This record gives sequence, structure tokens and C-alpha cells, in this order.
Amino acid sequence: MTKKNQIIIAKRKTAIASAVINDGKGQVFINNKSLSSSQDVLFKLLVSEPLKIAADLAGKYDIYIKVNGGGSMARAHAARSAIAKGLVKKEKSLRKRFLEYDRSLLVDDKRQTEPQKPYRSSARALKQTSYR
Repeated sequence: MTKKNQIIIAKRKTAIASAVINDGKGQVFINNKSLSSSQDVLFKLLVSEPLKIAADLAGKYDIYIKVNGGGSMARAHAARSAIAKGLVKKEKSLRKRFLEYDRSLLVDDKRQTEPQKPYRSSARALKQTSYR
């Protein structure tokens, strides 16, 4: 009987990342494309942060991530959080390292912008009135 792979889910604003971590050679795939082939340098830097913190322990696993929704930065933060959560499930000793570096690696940030209301210039601002 084979052990099923656990799917790790992380969220940031409206971006949702689901990750599967298998034993392997240390490769990372995001939406079926290798992380190393990504053109966005900031995206690549953010996603690789947990891998650099985990150092040699991350080299034992292949990571497959699917990211949907949100903007590019929200996608990057969701993917990095999914990687960190998955590595912690595999290696319990990494939890303390990740929390010391940045708590947002293991804790989702679901804050979203407030929608704009009808007949207003922004979500909260009202039109000014003069009575005199």
C-alpha cells in the first residue's frame, strides 16, 4: 500500500497555492515550470527564501506547486508559504528556523482590500459637503 502525498495549501489575499512534496533531487516546479526558468527575479527570490533557510534539508525533496488567482506578489508569497509549510511537515526541526526568520512563512495572511462603495471616490472616503 502506497502512502498518499499530502497537499499543503497556503493563501495570500486572493492567491491560493497548493504544494506537493516528494522525495527527490531538490527541484521546484511552479505551474509545471521549473523555478529556475522563471524570468521574474523578485518572484524567484521570494519563492527560494525557504529553500535557502532549509539549506541541505530542502535538497532532499522535489516540490510541485500550483498557484491560482491574485497578483504576482501575492502568488509569490503564497508559493513561499506553501513551500515552508510542506518542508516543516517533512522536517519538524525547520519550524523554529522559519519562525525566527519570518513568521509569515508559516502563517497565512488573508487580508484583502476593501471594495469600493457606490457613489464614493474610494472604499471609505465620503464626498465633502458644505452647509454654509
